[in-house]
Amino acid sequence: MKKVEAIVRHFKLEDVKNALTEHGIHGMTVSEVRGYGRQKGHTEIYRGTEYAVDFVPKVKIEVVCTDANLQTVIDIILQTAQTGQIGDGKIFVTDLSNAVRIRTGETGEDAI
Repeated sequence: MKKVEAIVRHFKLEDVKNALTEHGIHGMTVSEVRGYGRQKGHTEIYRGTEYAVDFVPKVKIEVVCTDANLQTVIDIILQTAQTGQIGDGKIFVTDLSNAVRIRTGETGEDAI
């Protein structure tokens, strides 16, 4: 099992969710996050005063999937979240040793 964490732009969330659902990938966790990468934030002008925004708002999508579905999940996120501009985000993949469904006690891939 793998855990895929994708940091993407806010307006791409619905596109990613819909594309994953269309391909049979159900279940995800979404969090609003702030951070910066190579772009190191940006500047904005508010009431005539320029100020720096160090942490850019993004959305973090977490999907747990089987090893067989991993490349599909990555490809879908890449295709739907990409704009070609700096700040499109990142995808992180980690190994999961186990998962347990609380309601039934199922473990491993049966739990996802």
